[in-house]
Amino acid sequence: MKLDFKLVAPQLRQFLDEDLKSGDLTAVVIPNARVDGHFILKQSAVVSGVDLPAMFYQLLGDQVTYTPLVTDGTTAEAGTILGRVSGNARDLLAAERVTLNLMQRMCGIASATAQAVSAVNNPHVGILDTRKTAPGLRLFDKYAVTCGGGVNHRLGLYDAAMLKDNHWQLMGSLKEAVATIRQTAGPTKIIEVEVENETELKAAIENDVDMILIDNQSPATVKAWRQQIPKQIVVEASGGIHLENLADYGQTGVDFISLGYLTNSVQAKDISFELDA
Repeated sequence: MKLDFKLVAPQLRQFLDEDLKSGDLTAVVIPNARVDGHFILKQSAVVSGVDLPAMFYQLLGDQVTYTPLVTDGTTAEAGTILGRVSGNARDLLAAERVTLNLMQRMCGIASATAQAVSAVNNPHVGILDTRKTAPGLRLFDKYAVTCGGGVNHRLGLYDAAMLKDNHWQLMGSLKEAVATIRQTAGPTKIIEVEVENETELKAAIENDVDMILIDNQSPATVKAWRQQIPKQIVVEASGGIHLENLADYGQTGVDFISLGYLTNSVQAKDISFELDA
């Protein structure tokens, strides 16, 4: 996954407009001159969003030159200069806060993801993100997950089907639901079923779904259920999983572990923009 400027530009424009509206009132005291500056990491982090400054500045005009100095996915220490910029002082300060807000969030997500990948301690188990993202920030959040070594699940309701607890209550039968989805979505779309008990597990297996999500079960239960599931069905575990028990779930035989906290409980990393002396 990459951040395509053409794809994210409308959102970035909205972020700038939210802050600027009719203009920066403080800008009247800023010299209309060319200055140099840099983005500096104030604490260790896995870097994500290093190309964002260039995207924001492009939306403000073509009077700014930005050079990233670190690659996304890199683990960097405090004091690392992420990129250098040169341009009109008013443009640099107009985009400062919005750029930092998004970069700090993305670095926080990437760092949390990298920590989870390390904690699971199993190269055969992927760390998945979820749809628990801030509205309007999904592409940025999910890109940050990949920078940390995680794997994107589905970007939205449109690219994969997942039958969860509320669907179980509303649908007539899993067999009919799977058949209907296969008919309407086609054979290339993945169908995943969330299971919370052995009756649901058995139904999912019998209907040969593509993927089974075992939700809110202990590592012992996940391991026992995994052994009942045919190898061709991909298995995901979720619910109640955190850094302290990730290694236990990593030894259950599942293919993926999904973690909502990666994107819904973000601890942003500290980044500053500073003008060169």
